[in-house]
Amino acid sequence: MRAPGPDGPAPLVLLDLDGTLTESGPGIVGSYRVVLETLGLPVASDEELADVVGPPLTENLLAHGVPAARVAEGIALYRAHYAEVGQYRNRLYPGVVEAMTELRAAGLTLAVATSKVQDRAEEICARFGVDALVDAVFGDLDQDHPTDKATVVGRALATLGPRRVPAPARTRMVGDRRHDVVGAAAHGIATLGAGWGYAPPDELAAAGAERVLASVDELAPAVLAAVGASGRIVA
Repeated sequence: MRAPGPDGPAPLVLLDLDGTLTESGPGIVGSYRVVLETLGLPVASDEELADVVGPPLTENLLAHGVPAARVAEGIALYRAHYAEVGQYRNRLYPGVVEAMTELRAAGLTLAVATSKVQDRAEEICARFGVDALVDAVFGDLDQDHPTDKATVVGRALATLGPRRVPAPARTRMVGDRRHDVVGAAAHGIATLGAGWGYAPPDELAAAGAERVLASVDELAPAVLAAVGASGRIVA
């Protein structure tokens, strides 16, 4: 973890995982498809299931026809299939490592904040080397009752603590769905929208994103500008 400098904590960036750092749609959609088939429910097309990337698991299952009484069963089915198959149909977006490396070199604190269950998030970050570029990985701790993004963001801020969490003006969330925007806003934090991710057109802007970035190439410059960092490499 990075220690605070003479001007207080370094700027902090919370990074979503699915649709922001990783292109994970095929694996997630495939696992939802297995859940619906196994439960004997109508299976939507890949296009209709595209909206499942990002929102919490319970919300997605209910939205796609899983009865409330069978949500727990659906969660177990999803997580089992995703652990064995879905998570491996995943890749980093080109340019992500370079952008994160630039932000680290500029002295920023980086952390992953995802709705994925904690151990799966850690496993994926380790496989792609993301864990070496961030100060911590925060996912959902509740295996059976998935929580919302605001809860994950709150845990990240509390765990990092006042020595590593600056004022909201020097903190940003980066995410590709409205849940990232709303979850960060619950803690007074603005969001830079990852426009290369899975949000439908205008979702991020409508949710209140400070700015929607068109490509990963814009990520590091936009973050540095938003938090008032110079981009100067820190020894």
